[in-house]
Amino acid sequence: QVQLVESGGGLVQSGGSLRLSCVVSGRISSIRDMGWYRQAPGKQRELVAEITSRGSINYADSVEGRFTISRDSGKNTVYLQMNKASPEDTAVYYCNVQTFLSDYWGQGTQVTVSS
Repeated sequence: QVQLVESGGGLVQSGGSLRLSCVVSGRISSIRDMGWYRQAPGKQRELVAEITSRGSINYADSVEGRFTISRDSGKNTVYLQMNKASPEDTAVYYCNVQTFLSDYWGQGTQVTVSS
């Protein structure tokens, strides 16, 4: 059974930094894309950042220049470095992993940015 376990969420002051991690375990075929999504109260889930197996990266406009996504394919881990956090970044952050056959989600980790 494939599991995605996120960590690193919490409370941070505006302008501060957090680093989210997501470790993928279990029997999983070749991972293609890894990414982070977020969902704020009353809003739809949205893409934050994604990184392909070849290292191509895509960021949401709202986080471009502040957040950095990276992956360690050998450890099946994806990271999200959040810098210059703002209250608008407050949300539950979900890790997403895609293979050629399936799409997997983590349970989510809460990030709260205080003003």
